Amino acid sequence: DAARALGEAVGGVTLSEALGSAHQPNLNYRGFQASPLVGNAQGLAVYVNGARFNQPFGDTVNWDLIPDIAIRSVNLVGANPAFGLNALGGALALELKDGFSHHGTSLEISGGSFGRIQGAFESGQQVGGVAVYVAGGGLGESGWRDFSPSQKRQLYGDLGWRADGGALHVNLTVADNDLTGSGTTPVELLAVSRSAVFTPDQTRNKYARLALSGSREIDETTVLQANLYYQNFDQRTRNADVAQVEACDNNSAVICVEDGPPLTDRNGKPIGNFVTGSPYAQSFPKFRNGGPYAFLNQTGLDTNGYGVSLQAVHESELFGRPNRAVVGVSLDGGLSTFSATTSVGGLTLDRGFAGPGVVVAQPDGSIAPVRVGVTNAYYGLFAVDTIDLTEALSATLSGRLNVAEIDLRDQLGTALTGDHLYGRLNPGAGLTYKIAPPLSAYVGYAEANRAPTPAELSCASPLAPCSLTNFFVGDPSLKQVVARTVEAGLRGRLAPYEGAQLEWHAGLFRTDSEDDIQFVASPTIGRNFFENVGTTRRQGVETGLQLRASWLRALAEYAYTDATFRDALTLDGGANPQADANGLLHVRPGDRLPGIPAHTLKLGLDVDITPAWTVGLRARAASGQYLLGDQSNLNPKTGAYALLNLDTEYRVTEHVALFGLIQNLTDAKYASFGTFSPVGPNVPIVQAPAASNPRSLSPGAPLGVWVGLRVTF
Repeated sequence: DAARALGEAVGGVTLSEALGSAHQPNLNYRGFQASPLVGNAQGLAVYVNGARFNQPFGDTVNWDLIPDIAIRSVNLVGANPAFGLNALGGALALELKDGFSHHGTSLEISGGSFGRIQGAFESGQQVGGVAVYVAGGGLGESGWRDFSPSQKRQLYGDLGWRADGGALHVNLTVADNDLTGSGTTPVELLAVSRSAVFTPDQTRNKYARLALSGSREIDETTVLQANLYYQNFDQRTRNADVAQVEACDNNSAVICVEDGPPLTDRNGKPIGNFVTGSPYAQSFPKFRNGGPYAFLNQTGLDTNGYGVSLQAVHESELFGRPNRAVVGVSLDGGLSTFSATTSVGGLTLDRGFAGPGVVVAQPDGSIAPVRVGVTNAYYGLFAVDTIDLTEALSATLSGRLNVAEIDLRDQLGTALTGDHLYGRLNPGAGLTYKIAPPLSAYVGYAEANRAPTPAELSCASPLAPCSLTNFFVGDPSLKQVVARTVEAGLRGRLAPYEGAQLEWHAGLFRTDSEDDIQFVASPTIGRNFFENVGTTRRQGVETGLQLRASWLRALAEYAYTDATFRDALTLDGGANPQADANGLLHVRPGDRLPGIPAHTLKLGLDVDITPAWTVGLRARAASGQYLLGDQSNLNPKTGAYALLNLDTEYRVTEHVALFGLIQNLTDAKYASFGTFSPVGPNVPIVQAPAASNPRSLSPGAPLGVWVGLRVTF
């Protein structure tokens, strides 16, 4: 699990489950995110085999699309303009295996807690200058929370040629996944049952990506490298939300939004009070005259993405000193069609949606069907040059011109139609000094920008907000985000005893993001919109060490991240109970950004008990974080937590191994994410009928045990 491995081994990385699914985590690095959820501000650029992996519509990163067994290496870097749009906090580069780097065949199967059974395979062969590699994985589970089954099916293959200083690879990635995200649950319902689900989310992802990459040595000093890809991403989501809808005060035959106008259908006619005789009426007399009602939000996204990049790498001497230069161009684009509807129906006792429902189309556009076509293209021109000024001092200069063109065409009306153009030249510079052979220092400065995504541009009005299930009904303009980062630190290595190697690092960073974009609450409860919120700052400390010896591997990583608003803001409070009498939140400079823990600590230990038996221990701890929607920091945090995982492998023979994993060994009760959910008299909860606290958390998985078998030949 690549995301989990980063969360356990890199000090500045944390994982949170905003969707309530271990298969759809948010990866946070230095306070910036790579997330599958459009409602999260994306701040990391992700590349797979040198090609951009952020999806064109929302810059989202869907971790479930890649078979983990096929990942050869993961490289996480800080802010660097060369990585293009969205690299505000850094970039993540994944390299997948091929038949030249991996030989042989491996099969594995495992199973255990939560009804999970999973398998994976890989095989690589090389014959002369031709190599082939194929890998795949599958997973099925019932899930540890109520009504939370998931299935993953993934396949990857690569065909490569090498000859006469050149190489060419063709690879294909395919995925077909059904994922259930249990989302957040009100704290009073969690107190009754930590497996309880408030409003489940269902996501179906179908993905295919065909890529061509190659390199050619022009001479002894210059190499040309190229990437070309085409992909199709088809996503369908379903989310049931409690609807604060009831019989209208002046006409009980139709239904109204609480304190609002009647709900209307596609034809503009008021929707009748059709939910009668509800089983809730036995416990909640309020609903004997109709209700409770629920909303079913359904979305469909079909994206055809494409990209091409070309770069030249030249290594020679400049002014008599070693020099390495990279110059390149890139184009990444997409053609997307997005549609969404909200239907109103009955709320079942298991908090599901009872259909058939009636599609809601409010005249003011606050809840209405959506269908929009999007064309976006991102152009890049970049250069990086590193020169050794002396034997000890190296300097790097970099820069990239980014141009983003985003066109939206409303296919049901005109509200979404708009054309947007963004551009910026981002510079970067750095110095590295070798103080002594085992000790070096570095300092750097980098600028990066992020253009608003089509998803954000389509949901930028408080009068036409979006549900958390990602659909959009307005088109005001947003400013692009510009991030400026400075960092400095030390790196060193030493040999504490013969056969052992100790590496350590310590660094400081600060990133100021101008015109940062956040997903903030709207006056319509349960719906939000994107807004520029001025300047935000993320700064901190990262330090750690790794020890490698013949029979022992150990690591310790600590990170402190101080993420704050730098400008005063007034925001709608949504369901936040600390909003003022007018329902507003007043954010002060220095208030912390929600969803980002200040302190994280990682410890890891692998010990070879015998030449055939290895035992590993992983511990990670994080401080509490403010809830999404609590930008003014007036509510309690999620709470600090510490987790302990144990893994082991026993190599029965050279070709057969048994392995096991225990996650959350102490069965800690914790939450990695929190927000606010509407509760109260209009939101019936049978298990907690008197619930009134809107704090809503995404609980972490309890103790889980899995065992497996791996065969290689």
